[in-house]
Amino acid sequence: MSVPCVCVPREAGEATRRELAAAGVLDNDHEITVEEGSIYIPVTDPTAAAEHVDADVVRRDAPAREVQVTPADLLGFEPSYERLGDIVIIDEDDDERAREIAAALVESALPVETVVNRASKVKGELRVRDWDVLVGAETETVHREYGHAFALDIARVYFSPRLATERHRVVSQVQAGERVFDMFAGVGPFVVPMAASGAEVVGVDLNPDAVAYLRENARRNGVEERVTAVEGDVRDVAADYEGWATRVVMNLPHSADDFLETAVALAGDECVVHYYDIQHEDDPFGPGLDAIRAAAEPAYDVTVETEHVVRSYAPHEVNVCLDVRLVRRDR
Repeated sequence: MSVPCVCVPREAGEATRRELAAAGVLDNDHEITVEEGSIYIPVTDPTAAAEHVDADVVRRDAPAREVQVTPADLLGFEPSYERLGDIVIIDEDDDERAREIAAALVESALPVETVVNRASKVKGELRVRDWDVLVGAETETVHREYGHAFALDIARVYFSPRLATERHRVVSQVQAGERVFDMFAGVGPFVVPMAASGAEVVGVDLNPDAVAYLRENARRNGVEERVTAVEGDVRDVAADYEGWATRVVMNLPHSADDFLETAVALAGDECVVHYYDIQHEDDPFGPGLDAIRAAAEPAYDVTVETEHVVRSYAPHEVNVCLDVRLVRRDR
């Protein structure tokens, strides 16, 4: 369809688009097109457009823009949800509201195959939760995070997409040649990217399904030669890796303090420990640091490298991470 368009050099396109939008003459119903170094921006009023920008206005064929329908467009409010691959997760106490949101999510432009509602908290040693499946049937998916792909089944393993930024923060510290031990590895969201950075990584988990996915994800991302996946209680596994690690990940915030002696046993002469904790906002780091010092001293000097608030967890409680360097005193 032929519509009036402002024609400018490509490098001036974004600035011109902003000017036209501010003037209220940008045509949002048609696509912007580019040809031979020029950009053609559809406008609703060619005379007004010419008054606001120093450019030619020409008529040109421009395809109609496909409007992306959002869940908020359909519901009249912005629903809260998380995406995990092609699964969308909601957390609603009201069943009718949950089903209304699920229907809107599927009808929207989001790529959705399954919609689930949280039906329980994370529970048990295997850290799984119950779900109400509102749309679809498949709880297995492939989730992509910072260039890596993770197969998982949310009904059989624990995985939080909310922690992607935190995982990337820690992974970014890893150098090639390190020896990393992930004490509660899950399906490998720390293990796989650390191995991709050139580290040798051991990942341990009690959940046999998580360990199976960890092995699959190591293969999927081409790092299986640098990953050792072990099913079992890390306190039993650690005997085979005493003094081995240059870095230890302890992402079990409700009870990581119960495993600090094991973490210290894993540590080599110098080791960074990423210790996750949940504490009151008035003293988010003190209890964790006290516990680390009690476990590591006097064998190690303990230095805090980072005190980092990961997220709010509950009223007046925060999920935090202490990045702590241990250096053996008698080395």
